[in-house]
Amino acid sequence: MLKEYRTISDVFGPLVVVEQVDQVKFDELVEVELPGGDVRRGKVLEAAEGRAMVQLFEGTAGVDLASARARFLGKVMELGVSGDMLGRVFDGLGRPVDGGPPIIPDARLDINGDPLNPTARAYPSEFIQTGISAIDCMNPLVRGQKLPIFSGAGLPHPQIAAQIARQARVRSGHEQFAVVFAAMGITFEEAEHFTTDFRRTGAVEHSVLFINLADGPVIERLATPRMALTTAEYLAFTRGMHVLVILTDMTNYCEALREVSAARKEVPGRRGYPGYMYTDLALIYERAGRIRGKPGSITQMPILTMPEDDKTHPIPDLTGYITEGQVILSRELHNRGIYPPINVSQSLSRLKDKGIGQDKTREDHADVLNQLSAAYDRGKEARELAVVLGETALTPVDREFLRFADAFEREFVRQGEDEDRTIETTLDIGWRLMAVLPRSELKRLSDRHLARYLPSAGG
Repeated sequence: MLKEYRTISDVFGPLVVVEQVDQVKFDELVEVELPGGDVRRGKVLEAAEGRAMVQLFEGTAGVDLASARARFLGKVMELGVSGDMLGRVFDGLGRPVDGGPPIIPDARLDINGDPLNPTARAYPSEFIQTGISAIDCMNPLVRGQKLPIFSGAGLPHPQIAAQIARQARVRSGHEQFAVVFAAMGITFEEAEHFTTDFRRTGAVEHSVLFINLADGPVIERLATPRMALTTAEYLAFTRGMHVLVILTDMTNYCEALREVSAARKEVPGRRGYPGYMYTDLALIYERAGRIRGKPGSITQMPILTMPEDDKTHPIPDLTGYITEGQVILSRELHNRGIYPPINVSQSLSRLKDKGIGQDKTREDHADVLNQLSAAYDRGKEARELAVVLGETALTPVDREFLRFADAFEREFVRQGEDEDRTIETTLDIGWRLMAVLPRSELKRLSDRHLARYLPSAGG
């Protein structure tokens, strides 16, 4: 028998305070019934000394202190999971929004997940192909890795996210692969773009989409990534699938976290964000990985927009501490019409050496990566010198590297939004570009790989 309370004493923002409560727990679900019979759900954010602070999912407009009744349900927020979720679209609270039937769950799981024993984790070591050369060759994604994309306002991260979602695959071909895509705080037009793109390309068949709109409740925005990761954990560790989780945009998530913190009158940290934001982000990011003895894996690609393109902002700063690298988008490349505008020099995948090479990608991958990176950096240095001194002041070799840098951005980094390159195609493009450089400058390539892969002068 659920106990009802008519002791709501205060309402501010999305929060209500209920007095004289007994045996209420943190994160417990709550129902608040209004005089007209309308029922709103929420959860306990804080409980102490017979007083509970509750955040309502649908907001507090119309809550009357004298007549509203609160019921504590004795359970936390759960998600009903099933293999039938593949191919479906849900809102941020896990309710179908695609017109399909309700999901009949195989299990109901706490969306906060269970902590993984660090000793049970298996080290990420297998390549995931995204079809994007600047990622696959230069910043490879490895199963079980957390590799965020740092973007900025107006940059095409939604298109990149959709492209990765529909193109990503494991190399073996015989293992089950799925994408869980969670969008937070996006507009209706963006939601339509994602769902239409997934359906147009057929990617929706092996995907699960969670869509939280910008006008949705703040608490839904905080629940969305947890809904997605709970689904991913079920698919990976119960059904043995390899799951790529794409979370966009984590900046909207952190803004929601700051809004709730301000409503609770907590002491703010850096730039007004709560001091526990690092811990909160870690609880999300650390749900990626592999477990020894289980065939599945969870790989994460969180996407965030850096306010004012500032990498030192708390959101990218804290994300960088927790994750294993970052892919950074360049406004300069975007302004020059290059898609995807990935800044290869500033991007980094800390696990790249674990997922490439013989039997994973190709034996020459590490050599090509290192030589392309070195040549591109030298070409950009030559470009900067040419701006100051003029191209005529460059040495003949520097002019070759300058031309290489231009060709690298034009032919390697740039590719079509629907262009899905295999890693072999990507590496072959790299070799063709390096063939224009003097052979004496290709110092990071082994003689064996030079003899086997470097195109001849005739083509």
